[in-house]
Amino acid sequence: MADRILTTHAGALPRSPELTGMIRTQAMGQKVDDTRVEELLVAGVAEAVRMQVEYGIDSINDGELSKSNFMHYVASRISGWKFRQYAPGEGPEPLSITARDRTKFPDYFLDGRGGFASGGKDGVPAKIRRYECIEPLRYIGAQSMQRDIANFRAGLKGVDGHAPFLPAVTLGVIEHWLYNEHYKTQEEFLYAIGDVMHEEYKAIIDAGFILQLDDPDLADGWQMYPHMSVDDYRRYAIVRIDALNHALRGLPRERIRLHVCWGSYHGPHEFDIPLKDIVDLLFRVNAGAVSIEAANPRHEHEWQVFEDFKLPKDTKLIPGVVGHCTDFIEHPELVAQRLERYGKLVGLENLMASTDCGLGNRTGTPSIAWAKLEALVEGAKIATKRLRG
Repeated sequence: MADRILTTHAGALPRSPELTGMIRTQAMGQKVDDTRVEELLVAGVAEAVRMQVEYGIDSINDGELSKSNFMHYVASRISGWKFRQYAPGEGPEPLSITARDRTKFPDYFLDGRGGFASGGKDGVPAKIRRYECIEPLRYIGAQSMQRDIANFRAGLKGVDGHAPFLPAVTLGVIEHWLYNEHYKTQEEFLYAIGDVMHEEYKAIIDAGFILQLDDPDLADGWQMYPHMSVDDYRRYAIVRIDALNHALRGLPRERIRLHVCWGSYHGPHEFDIPLKDIVDLLFRVNAGAVSIEAANPRHEHEWQVFEDFKLPKDTKLIPGVVGHCTDFIEHPELVAQRLERYGKLVGLENLMASTDCGLGNRTGTPSIAWAKLEALVEGAKIATKRLRG
């Protein structure tokens, strides 16, 4: 049992401009120097591990340096689809995690403001990309997964006691980007995705790492379907959670953690679904820990949800007490206050400190991302002393 608040982060860490450019070029299907990419990945992962250890992060990862974004994840890890590209105004309207916000703030989203998918600083692509499932899905990501595992292991050489984890996307994320044109029902499609991703989930755990399930669509899916009521959405989410648990069959709950956010795009977020309306569903996933956003202005107050909702037995809560939505560096005292609120409700032993979402390319510079992690660690130390006292 931990005698202090341990620290982690949500996944993505800063990477060099050269590696960023090559990974994005590769994800778009264009040719790159594979040897150079591998050199940069090996060096980048080793540096990400070194920095996390140096800054005092307890549970560390590879920085997700090899991954471009959730959309390209579909193309690189799964077969059974075809790709279509539409000019603006043509083809089907894509699902948008900003759909409800757009009804009230259409002026904000003019000229691509508000970002595409996760927001950040990348803006909106000129064309709509659509992946369509046209035949049975198969997992083709084994080689990429083993490369990530090998690079992470190499970076971890000589590093002990830091609870290494690797993230993988969930079924809802893949469903967001991959349209079903083959399976008879959407539920059958979801379970097919689950069977595919089971291989990746198992590979991460078999490698000796903690599996982090990245599932923003469990919360931001609410924005994508403006016609749904809360009850409608809960029924929609339960189908996807049950399919996810099918994908996790046979895997140890204590080696799995779930990360949920509300889309992380830089925008209003006024119509995010409240945590109280889905909190019980998050803990329905067969995971031993749940990571939520808890620092941004739309969700910081939701620590109060845990005054009434009690954590299931042997389950940890991982609130994101350092945010990605601003380049302001949180004061360690503020981080501590956020953690104390949760600690008084769930207990120090059931609490872990994290970031709202991956810092990756969402801060102005890499140095700001690392400064935020430094504040996270210092705040956790302060909160630990107060909660123990």
